[in-house]
Amino acid sequence: MHGWVIRWLLSVVALILTAAIIPAFHLTAWAAVVGSIFLGVINAVIRPLLIMLTLPLNIMTLGLLTLVINGFMLWITSITIRGFDIHGFGWAILSALIFSLLSFLISFLVDDRTFYFK
Repeated sequence: MHGWVIRWLLSVVALILTAAIIPAFHLTAWAAVVGSIFLGVINAVIRPLLIMLTLPLNIMTLGLLTLVINGFMLWITSITIRGFDIHGFGWAILSALIFSLLSFLISFLVDDRTFYFK
């Protein structure tokens, strides 16, 4: 299996785990699949533009604005994808933090080139 497919599947798992942890984040299995694709697209297109536009403020906040931008990306996904529901922007920021930590942990534990646990 290709590395990007494995990384995408792991992203779906991280979204499902995040929804299980955050009480105001509800998501169906299908919404996790579609939402991870949508989230990947907007993270590739919109997020870099927002990071560049807010760079001075991001530097002044020592990078904490990036967490708000990641929460905004999740919030946009929740507005767009049916079954991907985050109830409030604050919960979206907290979900972004948990999602980032889980994604990091999964990426650390799983080698996506050969798909085995380290």
